[in-house]
Amino acid sequence: MYDTLIGPEVLSDHLQDPDWCIIDCRASLTDSHAGATAYAVGHLPGAVFADLATDLSGPLIAGITGRHPLPDPKALAATFGHWGIGAPTQVVAYDAGNGVYGSRLWWLLRWLGHAGV
Repeated sequence: MYDTLIGPEVLSDHLQDPDWCIIDCRASLTDSHAGATAYAVGHLPGAVFADLATDLSGPLIAGITGRHPLPDPKALAATFGHWGIGAPTQVVAYDAGNGVYGSRLWWLLRWLGHAGV
């Protein structure tokens, strides 16, 4: 399993691999719909979309949480399971730009103990 960055040639070899899960993490802090819009326009074959606000963050509580609080671990694990991520799954996270949203997914998976990302 990979646990660091991979190149496009490695991903290309696994686009049809049922043990790989590709997650589109594109987002924008200034436009909450930008990631979903970009995904609808086009994405890597087989990729699922991870919404920053609803999938990769917990609920906002005015005056208590920040903009994107950590999600509940059980809810997050359920989301990952819904996407098909299990113990043997190699996850590939991507976004557009500096990688901050893809790295959030990477960190969240590692936080729950999933090394193959």
